Amino acid sequence: MATTTEAPVYSAPQVRQTKMLIDGQWRDAVSGKTFATLNPATEEKIADVAEGDAADIDLAVKAARKAFDSGPWRKTDARERGRLMNRLADLIEQNITELAELETLDNGKPIRDSLNADVPLVIDCLRYYAGWADKIHGDTIPIRGNFFCYTKRE
Repeated sequence: MATTTEAPVYSAPQVRQTKMLIDGQWRDAVSGKTFATLNPATEEKIADVAEGDAADIDLAVKAARKAFDSGPWRKTDARERGRLMNRLADLIEQNITELAELETLDNGKPIRDSLNADVPLVIDCLRYYAGWADKIHGDTIPIRGNFFCYTKRE
């Protein structure tokens, strides 16, 4: 017996952001340059996107170094990191249709693939690593057999 399923309805999403996120702020390229991103299925322009170059990379690297050295994430305990990663997964899940539509628009792939594979796999990946956040701490691990097993945080 054959069954049919309705294909998900695809509607072209609104592109809300075309700038670069550097140091917590959406920015145009230092040079002011942009490039057109095209829908590969139709070759129509989706949007003009900020075109970063060496100056933008320098800003991003400096911001990343500053965030690593003195930002809150480094001092956040493991349980809170896991909670925040799960919160990000929750937000992606709440917006799964819009994100899948953007993925389809940008890649020219079927909406079914974006909606049932790409975005759910992102959610699964975040939840997987969120679960590990408070479990990597350098303990010995009891396992079956005559083996010595441990984790070492490096």
